[in-house]
Amino acid sequence: MRAGTVVMWLGVVLVAVGAALRFAPWLLSWFGNLPGDIRHEGERTSVYIPITSMLLISIVGSLLLSFFFRRGG
Repeated sequence: MRAGTVVMWLGVVLVAVGAALRFAPWLLSWFGNLPGDIRHEGERTSVYIPITSMLLISIVGSLLLSFFFRRGG
């Protein structure tokens, strides 16, 4: 695949995700609130570590990249 085609497809995906977040926020309201995401709120500080959410993004991203950039053979 050419670099221009990849960039155009990434743009299409970003527009779709942006539209989903803008017009239907309930579609992704679960993201960031998964079991395993660490949230600690103190009196003056709050810490949020989205471990499970980032693992999910990593797995989905790896699967998509391996699907699109699979070499024949």
